[in-house]
Amino acid sequence: MAQDWQDLQEMIGDQPLVVERVGLPSKGVAIEGSFTLPPLARLDLADQVFVAAFVRSHGSIKEMERVFGVSYPTIKSRLNRIAARLEFVDTNPRPSQSDVLARLDGGEISAEQAIAELEGRKP
Repeated sequence: MAQDWQDLQEMIGDQPLVVERVGLPSKGVAIEGSFTLPPLARLDLADQVFVAAFVRSHGSIKEMERVFGVSYPTIKSRLNRIAARLEFVDTNPRPSQSDVLARLDGGEISAEQAIAELEGRKP
């Protein structure tokens, strides 16, 4: 199965891949639609192996140097290149305007705090 995935990746190159049918044969269930692959699945096979090794080594760059037989700068460079291709989830998103106004209306925050939050500043 890994070889099939590698062959598919070589065939599509950098073109976007859209999955149109997902099935769970053991349950007799199939879903059709337009599904994009998650960011890690969009990496080429070598980068997927590298990320898996990094996770398996608990993020130890020293261990990665040993496993891949390369220097610290090489590992860092590759991590930076992979990171640039991944989309990251904002773990501290700005509150919506309606949330800020509701908290202002409820007396939870001051007008100054509301303005700061709406402008994306720290109150």
